[in-house]
Order: sequence, then structure tokens, then C-alpha cells
Amino acid sequence: MNDPYDPYDLRDGVPSVDVFRRLRTDAGLSDRDPEAVALALPGTWHGVVLHHEGEPIGMGRIVGDGGTAFQIVDICVHPAHQGKGLGRRIMAALTDELERRAPATAYVSLIADGPARFLYEKFGFADTAEHGSIGMYRFTRGG
Repeated sequence: MNDPYDPYDLRDGVPSVDVFRRLRTDAGLSDRDPEAVALALPGTWHGVVLHHEGEPIGMGRIVGDGGTAFQIVDICVHPAHQGKGLGRRIMAALTDELERRAPATAYVSLIADGPARFLYEKFGFADTAEHGSIGMYRFTRGG
């Protein structure tokens, strides 16, 4: 049951393209091309949007194949609302959904930027280098 005195409301779903882009840039993450976002959002396996007094101020998504591989992406909270445990609330909702619906053998990954690693470690995530792996990336066509 929701606390009637809690000004924050976490809802399942994904934001609109414009809200997605604003949430990322407000939180200091890189912007994304609107056409790419429009393609990406419907492919979300599970997403949440955090609202403060009706206004979206945070989000998180899980993408993947639905069976063997999942990635947690786009975790962000507006700077004015950081430091209140809201990132933890978003992560808890996402990991709860993974525990509920994903196969037990699914591989779940994420990229931890800076001190966010300490939050993710609280949810059981470990540095892949400790297990003989390294994360790698590339952009398409110079992105």
C-alpha cells in the first residue's frame, strides 16, 4: 500500500520520448536521438517511472531477450531529488521484477558509472573483471 504522505510514486511503464530525454539530461546522462528513443522504448522488458507530485523525476528500464540476457539501463533521478534513496527504490523495483519473471539462469548486466557502483553492489552486482570478464562497448556510425 502506498504511503499517503510519501510525495514519490513509482509506476510501472516507460516515459514518453521527450520525458525520457529530459530525465537523462537532467540527471547528467547523455542525450539520445529522439528517433532512436522512439524505437527503443517499446522494446523495454520492464520499466518504471518515478513521479514527484505528478511530475516524472526518475526512471529505470530492463531490456533484453526475455530469457537468457537482460541489461538494466537508464537509471536516473533528477539531481534535486537525489540522496533520498530513490535510486535504491528504482533498483529494488527492477530487481524484484527480474526475480519474479526472469528465468533463474538469466544473465543480468549493467554499466555502473562512478559511485553508482556502490548502489548496484547492494543489489548483488559484482565487477565483471573479478570473474575474468571485461565490459566492452562501441557506438554505431560514430555515435
